[in-house]
Amino acid sequence: MKIEGAENSLLFSSTEIPDVFFSEYLPLTNGDTVKVYLYINFLAKHDKDVNINEISKILSLSYDIVNNSIKFLEEQGLLIKKPEGYMIANLQEIELNKLYSPKVTSSIEDMQKSEKSQYRARAIESINTQFFQGLMSPSWYTDIDLWFNKFGFDEQVMIALFSYCADRKALHRNYIQTVAEGWSKSNIKTFEELDEYFSKIEKLDVFKKEISNKLKIFRPFNAFEEEYISKWTTQFGYGMDIIEIALKRSTLKANAGFSYYDKLLTDWHNKGLTTPEEVQNEILSHDEKPTRTKQVQNMAKQLEYTQSTFDSFDNLYDN
Repeated sequence: MKIEGAENSLLFSSTEIPDVFFSEYLPLTNGDTVKVYLYINFLAKHDKDVNINEISKILSLSYDIVNNSIKFLEEQGLLIKKPEGYMIANLQEIELNKLYSPKVTSSIEDMQKSEKSQYRARAIESINTQFFQGLMSPSWYTDIDLWFNKFGFDEQVMIALFSYCADRKALHRNYIQTVAEGWSKSNIKTFEELDEYFSKIEKLDVFKKEISNKLKIFRPFNAFEEEYISKWTTQFGYGMDIIEIALKRSTLKANAGFSYYDKLLTDWHNKGLTTPEEVQNEILSHDEKPTRTKQVQNMAKQLEYTQSTFDSFDNLYDN
């Protein structure tokens, strides 16, 4: 005997989306892809067989947008490729596997065992409250704990990391990981070191803006140009008063670029010049050398002419 329940019409049916999608995947997904994902979930519930062209027409999206959206969903693990099509991944099962699979970090319970871990736990809860409205996915706890151990950040730096990424509307794992690695390469561990790092960045931005105005450059500096500017300001300790002198020297050389400015500033730094006055004196002495050389050559010619004249007089006297 086969017993069938009453079929629900569209009026009374619903399509459920796991909350994990909103906490883990929505920040990474653009609007068109979300549209495709929701519609695919709707189709899967009704066992509908459709192709990309049909989805494109129904959602009023181009074929390429739908195709790229499906590829993105597959890359993120939201869709699983099958020989006959796709299967929607069970997001709750994925998150469960993350939590209970072997980890190189401690669990949330383990974090409560020491005073240091308690500070970390409070920092993580602060992140949960400030940036996730208390709805942070459990997998974030594991990731943050891993970053604590990997980068050695203190609690304030970790909170600042999330604040920095949230201000740039990029509160997702890949971006946070990239920023964290950048801070770690700059030897940031404590909040004081982070504050000093930001001060250097702000100072560098001021120099970049001033140099851009002086040279009439209306584009962002490339990585090599920024490296030069950082070298002049951070390594050499030069201010704009000395850098501007180097920039003005470009009028004496055709097609002068950053490599030319760097040669000047490096030469001044190697000579121990630290003030604009010392630099100006160096330039003056350097520019006067050709003039003095020319004067000496003229004097030598005159002496040679005088000597030849005396020789002529001697010969005349002898005759």
